[in-house]
Amino acid sequence: MLIKSVEFITSAVRPSQFPAADLPEFAFAGRSNVGKSSLINSLVNRKKLVKISSTPGKTRLINFFCVNDALMFVDLPGYGYSRVPESERRSWRPMIEGYLADRENLRAVIVILDVRRTPGGEEIQLLEWLEQRDLTAILVVTKADKLSKTAQKKQIQIIADALAANPEDMLVFSSKSRQGWDALWNTIVSLAQAPPEDERA
Repeated sequence: MLIKSVEFITSAVRPSQFPAADLPEFAFAGRSNVGKSSLINSLVNRKKLVKISSTPGKTRLINFFCVNDALMFVDLPGYGYSRVPESERRSWRPMIEGYLADRENLRAVIVILDVRRTPGGEEIQLLEWLEQRDLTAILVVTKADKLSKTAQKKQIQIIADALAANPEDMLVFSSKSRQGWDALWNTIVSLAQAPPEDERA
């Protein structure tokens, strides 16, 4: 994938602030500190498009980025970080669910998982919620460079078992080594080029 242009479009908290729904969109969701910002920056060959903070839970808005004037990346707030006030975390849920449920040009949600961590209830609930609404989930296991190939394979099986998923359906990714870069982009491009479900015969 040749990245010709990347542009920050807007930050939003409600549908009235969302940009026009005229491009295929891909949302990025994951637990705080899972490597979401690094993954997005790596995909678009930028170091600082999405700010990487040493403080998890920093993304508190829905952020839209246009790539190649052809598709939109949507960075969602991370979940599961206890230092964010409970009242604020509660406010995120309707904001995020409202976006995911009603955005007609959303082609897939890229669910990001840390290769070193076994998924918990929040990841399981997110995938069940997406499945109930017939939203495509792309499972991406990040920070692959932190483990050896043998350890990667073992941990991916543990993650797959926790999510009742097929390990072969999960993409293994490293922002540092760029492992999985082509595979993830191929998946995104394929979904972006496919007609929306309501237009299929």
